[in-house]
This record gives sequence, structure tokens and C-alpha cells, in this order.
Amino acid sequence: MHYIINDKDMIQIPIILYKRNIINQITPYLFTEDIVVLHGARQVGKTYILYYLAKIIQEKGESTHFIDLEDSRLKEILDKGVDSFISYLKEEGFLNQKKVFIFIDEIQYLENPSSFLKIIADHHKEIKLIVSGSSSFNIKNKFKDSLVGRTVNFDIFNLSFSEFLVFKNYYVDFKEINSQKKIDELMSLYEEYVKYGGYPKIVLTDEIEKKSKYINQIIDTYIKKDIRDLAEIKEVDKFNRLLEVLASQSGHLLNVTELANTVNLSKITLEKYLFLLEETYIIKLVSPYSENKRKELFKTPKVFLFDTGLMNILWLKEFPKEILGDIFETSIFSELIKKYGVEKVHFWRTSDKKEIDFILKDKNTPLPIEAKLNFSKTDTSAMKYFSSEYAVSEYKTVALYGEKGNRPTLIYPWEL
Repeated sequence: MHYIINDKDMIQIPIILYKRNIINQITPYLFTEDIVVLHGARQVGKTYILYYLAKIIQEKGESTHFIDLEDSRLKEILDKGVDSFISYLKEEGFLNQKKVFIFIDEIQYLENPSSFLKIIADHHKEIKLIVSGSSSFNIKNKFKDSLVGRTVNFDIFNLSFSEFLVFKNYYVDFKEINSQKKIDELMSLYEEYVKYGGYPKIVLTDEIEKKSKYINQIIDTYIKKDIRDLAEIKEVDKFNRLLEVLASQSGHLLNVTELANTVNLSKITLEKYLFLLEETYIIKLVSPYSENKRKELFKTPKVFLFDTGLMNILWLKEFPKEILGDIFETSIFSELIKKYGVEKVHFWRTSDKKEIDFILKDKNTPLPIEAKLNFSKTDTSAMKYFSSEYAVSEYKTVALYGEKGNRPTLIYPWEL
């Protein structure tokens, strides 16, 4: 936990900052010539990560300046071009130092961020840029190939379970959990994490009524409205219905034709909306794992939401009293992608319907992982078949309830 207090360059009021796991991955690039770009959904904590990075830089005696492009005055200055921006920095006294670290929040609001960043990177080595954007779709549309080799990119997601515990001021060494009391505490905390999700503001709010209000605000303001405006969506009711249906199908195979019929959209329009939702970090289409075995279904993806709190409100219209299997599986997906990366998580299914929830391709050897709410539901037949087909010796079943015993193949979510 760290504090920034009354730093006029960064923020006007005291703020408590929690260290996110991604910080250690970003830090090596703070003092290189790369432009650091943080991508992620609204409200997942990108701004506070910028603050934390600024704190690291300030502690080394360097000069920092923070620009929020939701401020129309600052947006206008930057949209006029680099010369206008340099003049602004000189007037504010920030180019008197050998190096200044500039943090730009919501970079996608610039009319031409690609040109702006390229000119700064190529001609103003005294300026180090660390920027964030809420829509990879908008950023990718505006970032041209001219930035290749100049940026280093990081995906920012909602809180992982380990980060959730830090935000709850609950500190534990997962390698030293020896008592049932500690396991029971973690089970209860994981239930809370899955029910309400990992948006920082919701985690830091104790009242359930306020949690519900905040997550509905995220849905109405940052998902429905932002994406609607971004893509100029005309069929608003159908788009909103699509969100609800996708939430109810998180963890299931995506049948585009069936889904198009359900929400009364053309297949082309549906695919456009799915692309938008994926590019704005609301859903992820997970590809099946395959090594061209004829028995495997190698095209149909599964759809997952990134946040279980969001899933619950969109699907159930309330936070559940008990965790459902699909919601638990979605939470395991979310944990895996935060720890290992989106591109390393797959699933496996054969034409005769043998299926494994997740295949983690973190190293050369794939690791099969089944997500079951209760250890008693463990079924290893598909994993044994996969193991024999791929000469894999290890597999895991992750669950929250039931008797785990000393079986090394059974793990809790925090042991992933």
C-alpha cells in the first residue's frame, strides 16, 4: 500500500494505492525508450496503475506529469499537435528537467494518437510516455503500423483473487496454508470474489446494495453506452439482449447461428458485436486446443465473460446466494488468463464429446485442468484419455468444496 499526497503533477487529494501484480511486469520498461501502453476495460484500475508507476518514478527523483484526456481542455491542446503539447509543457515548467515522464490517461480520445506518439518517440527523447486506453478496438483503429517497435503493450484486467485479497487487507502465503481454519477463510473469501467480481470499486465497497448499484452503473455507462457510441450501434435493445444471453452462456460453446436467431440479429451483425465486445474486454472467445487430431472439434470457440460479478447481474439480475457451476468455471478462466495470459488458455473437445474445461499451454507440455464446484464431482476419464493421446503425465482438477485430501491432482483456485 502506498500514498501520493498533494502532488500537483499527479493528483490533488490523498489516494491509497494497492500494488497490482502487473506492476512487476511493467517496471522494467519504465526507463527504456519504449512507449508503455496499458489496454483494458473501463473501471478495472488502469488509472490507479498509472499513479502507482508514477510513484515509483517519483521515488527515483524524476519529474512526472499526468494528463487525463477526459479533460476537454487538455484534449484540445494535444489534438492541435506535438508543437502545441510541447508549448504547454514549457509553460507548465516540465521541460526544464533532463527527462520528464508523461502519463496520458484515455489515449483513445485523441483524434490521431498514432502520429502524436510517433513524433514524441522519434523526436523528443526527453519525454517518456506511459499511456492507457479503455478500448483496444478504438486504439487499434487509431494506432497505425508506424508505431511498430515503439510500444510495449500490457492487458489490464479486473482483480485476480490474490489482488482481491490485498484489496481486502487479507495477507496470506499460499505456500504456508496448513490449517483448515485458513482454508475455510479462503473459501469464504473466494465465494465473495466470485459472487461480486473483481472490479476494484466493487471490491472496496462493503454494502451489497452499493455493489449492485456500482456494477449496474458499469453496465449502463461503460459497457452499453460506451460500446454503443463507439460502434454507432442502432439496434440497442438487441445489443443489450445479446449481453444477457452471452452472460448466461459463459463457459459454453458459441453457436453463432443459434445465437443470432435467439437475439434476432443477422449473422454478420452478431459477429460485429462479438468482435466489439471482445475488443473492449467484456468477453473472450477461447479457441479449442488441437494438434490436428481428426477426432477433435477444432473450430467452434467457447465464450467467457472476464468478470463473474458482471456475469451474475447480466444473467441472474442479482448476486447469487450460492455459486453456480458456470460461474465458478468462468472464475477459473479469469484466474488462468490473468496469471498465464489470454493466448495460453484453451479448452479441448472431441467429436464424441469428450471434453476438458481448460488446456493450459504455458510450457511445451499442455496441462489439462477441469473446473468442478465440488471435488466429489471429479471425473478423470477425459483427462486420462487426453494424457494418453498427448503423452501428458500431469493434470489438475480445481474445486472449492468437498474433501480434497492429499491427492496432488486436486487443487483449490488459489493453488492454480
